[in-house]
Amino acid sequence: MNFKYKWKNGYMPSRDEAARSKYLLDASQFDNSKDRNQAEEQVRKRLGVPTRIPDDDRSILPHAAQEENSLDENQF
Repeated sequence: MNFKYKWKNGYMPSRDEAARSKYLLDASQFDNSKDRNQAEEQVRKRLGVPTRIPDDDRSILPHAAQEENSLDENQF
């Protein structure tokens, strides 16, 4: 299978690097984000790495409320 895209770092990443990286391909070769996302998905399938989902960038833990974090030391 011939691959026509340029890798981000100039070389094909390992599966571990691919799983940790948000983007694997050089952004300068794409005209819009839709094309880039489709190519990134194809690359991940080719490498056997799970594709990214829209909420991958969101934290899995809820953020603590500001009032709860600022307890007065005299309360203990």
